[in-house]
Amino acid sequence: MPTDFKIQDGALIVAPSGEIDHHETKRLREEIDREIERCVPERVVFDFSRTSFMDSSGLGLILGRYRKASEKGIEVVIANPGEKITRILKMAGVDKLISIKGVVK
Repeated sequence: MPTDFKIQDGALIVAPSGEIDHHETKRLREEIDREIERCVPERVVFDFSRTSFMDSSGLGLILGRYRKASEKGIEVVIANPGEKITRILKMAGVDKLISIKGVVK
């Protein structure tokens, strides 16, 4: 699953495509952590507009990055999740910790 990274207005935009499952999370975690260390952004934005599926390992990925980013004073935002991903995020209570923008209802 290709993941695009770009810096925009002080934010690291992380845009995975396809599925985020237990097969992909280790690689994604390492790539995201490396990019956070490299550019030290003001915020990390997970753009899920091209992500079709996410399971509980994806939640762990997001929450782990949230914890690490928060320790460095970096804000985390979730953008453009589809309906299924939004439902998973809300069921897990992620929306209480991390701002979600562009929610599909």
